[in-house]
Amino acid sequence: MSVKLTQYSKASGCGCKIAPAVLEEILSGCKQEPVFKNLLVGNETKDDAAVYELEDGNCIISTTDFFTPIVDDAFDFGKISACNSISDVYAMGGKPLMAVAILGWPVDKIPANVAQQVIKGAQEICSKVGIPLAGGHSVDTQEPLFGLAVTGLVKKQHIKKNNAIKENDILYITKPLGIGILSTALKRGLLNEAHYQLLIEQTTSLNSIGEKLGALAYVHSMTDITGFGFAGHLLEMLADTNLSATINKSALPIMEAAKEYAKQFVFPDNTTRNYNAQSNHITGMTDLDFIFYCDPQTSGGLLFSIDASHEKQMDVFLESQNQYFAKVGTITSKQEKEIVFL
Repeated sequence: MSVKLTQYSKASGCGCKIAPAVLEEILSGCKQEPVFKNLLVGNETKDDAAVYELEDGNCIISTTDFFTPIVDDAFDFGKISACNSISDVYAMGGKPLMAVAILGWPVDKIPANVAQQVIKGAQEICSKVGIPLAGGHSVDTQEPLFGLAVTGLVKKQHIKKNNAIKENDILYITKPLGIGILSTALKRGLLNEAHYQLLIEQTTSLNSIGEKLGALAYVHSMTDITGFGFAGHLLEMLADTNLSATINKSALPIMEAAKEYAKQFVFPDNTTRNYNAQSNHITGMTDLDFIFYCDPQTSGGLLFSIDASHEKQMDVFLESQNQYFAKVGTITSKQEKEIVFL
């Protein structure tokens, strides 16, 4: 029996995230009391993970992430989900320690041995990272879903929050955009084999460079790009600051394959949802730009800012690590809109 996992879910990958406006409504009445002094990063800034300070100057990172299938193959789905979950620890500048699995499975629709392949895919990624997949929890659900809760470790001085950007910072990105477009093409039966391999290559590429970026003082802020797209996660970086971002359209990397499908108007439904939530804060986004800038990424790249005086140093460092990167814009004083595309 050949099972196509994407046919069992309404949305794919991080595109199944609850809309930002709805999430805001859910969390609006959930302010936590009392204040925990050792909780250095909570949910107040929509950061990638929670960070709790220990007595010895080390901090524990705790995160969870799970979603419905982005690909049909169960083993690949497990690999992608694991990479996506572990990325949140890297996005804080930390080192993963261990993970536990979160599995939701429609046991009356999809055989158990398919779920086994999902877990095996996740185990392969955890082994690559050097951490155990130490257990987990499973429930019988209407749609398949999978992810990990990951624990990590970081020195207090190495924590990279998502909204610690500074004026004149340079913005870097470590993966091209377009993952949501390719996954939608797959779900519609349009994705060819070469582009499928590109999708797998991008989504199973670990953001392990984040741990090394955490140790660099001139890296000010960092996040990873997932379900709210490039524009959405950049807006989170700019939230509660008196700053804006100027983005060079020609420098923003987009997979050529994604451009091909976009010409056929192949893109996730939640791209439009992201656009509706974000467009009032953006200028310079014209024609079909929104298909790429608001594309929900799954296991997307890191987006980080650095002190401009260290630009050459950063370029040399990333090249020495064989790390793909693009410099996409700068942080400026507050403009009329938070994001200015030029």
